Amino acid sequence: MRSLALGLFCLLCCNAVRLDGRRPRPIAVRGRNETGIQTKPVEDPCKAMPLDFVFVIDSSRSIRPNDYEKVKAFIVNLLQFLKVGPDATRVGLLQYGSVVQPEFSLNTYTTKDRVEQAVRSMEHLATGTMTGLAIQYTMETAFTEEEGARPADLLIPRIAMVVTDGRPQDTVEEIAAQARQAGIQIFAIGVGRVDMNTLKAIGSEPHSEHVHLVANFSQIETLISVFQSKLCGGSEMCEVVDHQCQHICVSSPASYRCKCRKGFNLNPDGKTCTACGDGVMDLVFVIDGSKSLGPANFELVKQFVSSIVDSLDISLTGVHVGLLQYSTKVRTEFTLGQYSVARSVKQAVSRMQYMGRGSMTGSALRHMFESSFSAKEGARPNVPRVGVVFTDGRSQDDVSGWADKAKDSGVTLYALGVGKAIEQELRQIASEPDEKHLYYAENFEKIGEITKKLKSRICKDKPSGESMCQCESVIMFQTQVTEKLKKLAQNIEAMTKKLDTLENQVRRK
Repeated sequence: MRSLALGLFCLLCCNAVRLDGRRPRPIAVRGRNETGIQTKPVEDPCKAMPLDFVFVIDSSRSIRPNDYEKVKAFIVNLLQFLKVGPDATRVGLLQYGSVVQPEFSLNTYTTKDRVEQAVRSMEHLATGTMTGLAIQYTMETAFTEEEGARPADLLIPRIAMVVTDGRPQDTVEEIAAQARQAGIQIFAIGVGRVDMNTLKAIGSEPHSEHVHLVANFSQIETLISVFQSKLCGGSEMCEVVDHQCQHICVSSPASYRCKCRKGFNLNPDGKTCTACGDGVMDLVFVIDGSKSLGPANFELVKQFVSSIVDSLDISLTGVHVGLLQYSTKVRTEFTLGQYSVARSVKQAVSRMQYMGRGSMTGSALRHMFESSFSAKEGARPNVPRVGVVFTDGRSQDDVSGWADKAKDSGVTLYALGVGKAIEQELRQIASEPDEKHLYYAENFEKIGEITKKLKSRICKDKPSGESMCQCESVIMFQTQVTEKLKKLAQNIEAMTKKLDTLENQVRRK
């Protein structure tokens, strides 16, 4: 964890020494004028991987106007060490008091100059200190793809820097934990009489790298040099090690990992990739949106779905994907016939709104069986049908009946459980054998393990359209034979009646 944190710090900064051997001048703040923020251009910015970086700035009444200008100066100064652009680091900012006020999103500005201008023009809110509310907004809105965050599968680090000068008027521990669990790396900066325990409740581990406290706003400037000193200027690992990644090496200053191109899965060796074939299927996700998940875990489930989509050949002639979300009710998010490219599917997944009520898994299975695989919703004839059912707890209705009907109709069901999911229910849902179709993780932090296993299994077991055609041909043949037998039985019955009539006539004579 320490090396990861240090690596992320290097993403935020660069070598403090310029090409000419001198250090950049510190920023001077002149009074309260917005034009008082002075910067010295940095000629040798860090060549690090891009970030999605959101500033979360305390704008409460306890901050004096002159100190508010120092916070703005701190932000502008830190920007000098980031390469800002649509394909580089994207920057967003929100400030908060009694309410959250978004200043600009990750996709609002594409140049550093425009970001700096927006920072300079910010106005002090001078109200309360609702830090928990601000972190919740950061998690649920600021880091969404609609606001400019890049898809999770691109592995762009999501960084939030929270600056505060006082005790929150709401709770922060639980919501900050959810944000971290959702994949947001949080740096907590406290100024003045901020409680260190509050900062630790906000910041990521290890706290020694993510939590910083300074005595006053004049000292906040010293944190710039702290960021500059963290492994800046180091070479990226992919460039200096024999990584042996078959496709893509994803680098940071302290480590690296291998990644496969779209349509391939990473093998257990962590380096080589296996193609996922050109199989065809209609795949429907059945996603638990009950209140037991919570908003942060629901975001992880959405990332899980997007990751599975990345491993499939989504196209008109390839894989089609539909999705249901269920809680007390069932809602079709999109049908099998709605999208034909992976990007559109993933955008639809990212737009899903968390339902957050009960857990009626049986009703969801019924809807899948009766509607999702219908021709009306885009299901294709002679194409294999697969359902992926995700749940984190006990269903409030029966699951076995509708699961059996779906499986009997030819749908292959995968059951995925997390946390308090019930093993017996998962077994009732999953196709046989269980070891190929049932997956469980103790908590949402381990959902990645399920993702890898399921991607590999779907890839290996992806049925071909030919086998489905053969199966349907057999069924059709059986139906034809049955109909002929029925007609033969009817003819035999008619002939028997005629014989009985003739026999009666003979007896009368």
